[in-house]
Amino acid sequence: MNRKKTILDIQKMKADGEKISVLTCYDYPMACIMDSCGIDVILVGDSAGVVVAGHENTLPVTMDEMVFHTQAVMRAQPKALVVTDMPFLSYQIDEASARANAGRLIKEAGSAAVKLEGGANVAGVIRTIVDMDVPVMAHIGLTPQSIHRMGGYRVQGKREEQAEQLLDDARAVEAAGAFAVVLEGIPSRLARRITDELSIPTIGIGAGPSCDGQVLVIHDILGLCEKYSPKFVKKYADVKTVIADAVANYITEVKEGSFPDEGHSFI
Repeated sequence: MNRKKTILDIQKMKADGEKISVLTCYDYPMACIMDSCGIDVILVGDSAGVVVAGHENTLPVTMDEMVFHTQAVMRAQPKALVVTDMPFLSYQIDEASARANAGRLIKEAGSAAVKLEGGANVAGVIRTIVDMDVPVMAHIGLTPQSIHRMGGYRVQGKREEQAEQLLDDARAVEAAGAFAVVLEGIPSRLARRITDELSIPTIGIGAGPSCDGQVLVIHDILGLCEKYSPKFVKKYADVKTVIADAVANYITEVKEGSFPDEGHSFI
């Protein structure tokens, strides 16, 4: 597809049985690489707070930071659909601030859609944002902004009452107008049930193979983040070693005086 993807394209992929590829991205050069490979959706995640800024969790991330990272990604002019996370406290206080912050990510940052965490408890927020013509991707299951309530990063929906609540959450966000929903850290059988029931696409992360698409953090698949190593992460490359080798070689050549040589100097 040579034109820019829209939410309608993503929803059609579910209808056609075509899996949806999603990766997080926080900067211009990575966005250029991802888009050249044909990624379907770029998620400017608040995970930047962990893998880029070094925080222990996503809670410290601010709206200004999400605007900054989204603007950097948008300068690559990606054809992928760009979705930006709404950070903690950008939508939980009241609907007016939720609308203002969602609008800021569209108008100021250039994103095409926003993502927020929660199920039935945020259905009203989703609806009010959608009513101002801002597409919303929902996120249920293990929601990182709720780690204190959940007691850490724990799989959700193992017990029957939890599974029923997640089913209710999935139905609620769809009814509120979300165009897709991320299912994080839930049993595969539950993710399959939700995916089969919903008409909107499900994007899994630690939710098994039956979801309509998958999302992972780019630093995780490249081996660039050692703060944690969830079971659901697959490392596709060891970029950390490549970078470390390059830095070590540079240091050696500088110490030895072999860099810069004539080929890297002006005569």
